[in-house]
Amino acid sequence: MAQLPRQIDDGYPIVVRLNGRRVLVVGGGPVALRKVGALLAAGASITVVSPEFVGGFESLSGVEQVRRCYEPADLDSAWLVVAATNDPVVQQRIFDDGERAGVWVNAVDDPERCSFILPAIERRGPVIVAVSTQGRSPTLAGQLRDHLAGCLPDDVAELAERMSDQRRQIQARGSVGDGRPIAG
Repeated sequence: MAQLPRQIDDGYPIVVRLNGRRVLVVGGGPVALRKVGALLAAGASITVVSPEFVGGFESLSGVEQVRRCYEPADLDSAWLVVAATNDPVVQQRIFDDGERAGVWVNAVDDPERCSFILPAIERRGPVIVAVSTQGRSPTLAGQLRDHLAGCLPDDVAELAERMSDQRRQIQARGSVGDGRPIAG
């Protein structure tokens, strides 16, 4: 089957469950540090590879730090990769290695070298608002996210939990209450 040319507009939004999954971050600068913080919040098991690390990495518990340059074997057992190196040659190598290995790669600020793009997110308990410009304007995505976050009720996390409980009760009954079966 012939592969279609990659387009920046061919994205399909999903929420990925990272809890316990191995994520490789290549780069030890401030951007990598921010990405590691978000990945930790999602429960990822993180390895960071970089010849140098900015301050802040030393205080991260549970993050494996490897002080050297990226090697293709770093992808072994990685579920996804964030490349934050500021070096287009290295970013391309990581992307190409990831494509060959079937590992998703996000090259920060480089949408052409991404198999997935990270949106601007607002997280309130189980509620996630995500906005993407598919890499064209992270600033605009952040502004839209902030605007939408301002529209959320203060108790949106509690509301989602209450509605989840109600949904489980309805599903346990096997019908919507009037005898009609629940549609998939």
